[in-house]
Amino acid sequence: MSNTEPKEPIRLETDLSEEDLARADLYGVLALLFYKAPDQALLEMIANSLSEDQINSNELTILEEVWNPLAVLAKNTPLKAWEDEYESNFIGVGKQEIFLYGSYYLSGFLHERPLVKLRKDLNALGLESSELVVETEDHIACLCEVMRYLIAGEDLGICNLSSQKQFFNDHIRPWIEQLFDAIESHPNIHIYRQVSYLTRSFFQIEGQAFDMI
Repeated sequence: MSNTEPKEPIRLETDLSEEDLARADLYGVLALLFYKAPDQALLEMIANSLSEDQINSNELTILEEVWNPLAVLAKNTPLKAWEDEYESNFIGVGKQEIFLYGSYYLSGFLHERPLVKLRKDLNALGLESSELVVETEDHIACLCEVMRYLIAGEDLGICNLSSQKQFFNDHIRPWIEQLFDAIESHPNIHIYRQVSYLTRSFFQIEGQAFDMI
């Protein structure tokens, strides 16, 4: 049975389109970035994705416009700065500065009814959280990992566009803009502000695409 633990993005031989592969990969990267501070390998992967042609191009896509500054940050910002910012704002000692859990934005509290509904829907999809995952299923990283699975998973009865749309609209879209607003307006967040810009742009594109179905 699959679980909601974020895993390293891995490209496999697949019947997925290039667009869906890119979507799944990006969901995987976002899951890793939000689950914990990135390690050096992830930062190097992001940094190495930026070519000189992209830096000098005047014709960037919407996602490239927000991805490229993140790649520059990954290249030029020390690992410890990423760790310190994540620790102080998303974990913290005592009270967290920013909550990454959907139930907090939907109900004002953690572990409330939205989490119960999410767990019911995950169970219907045949998904359960790994015992190794310390976060609840409504953590943004876990939700990104579910979306990645619904795009790239092999069970076509579950991993299809209809399931993606339903899950995104039910469990991400209703609250995610509040999280982006909280991150982007926080005076002590600088690195993860760019992560938020990227995620906001990507999710807006996802939402627009799902609305057309």
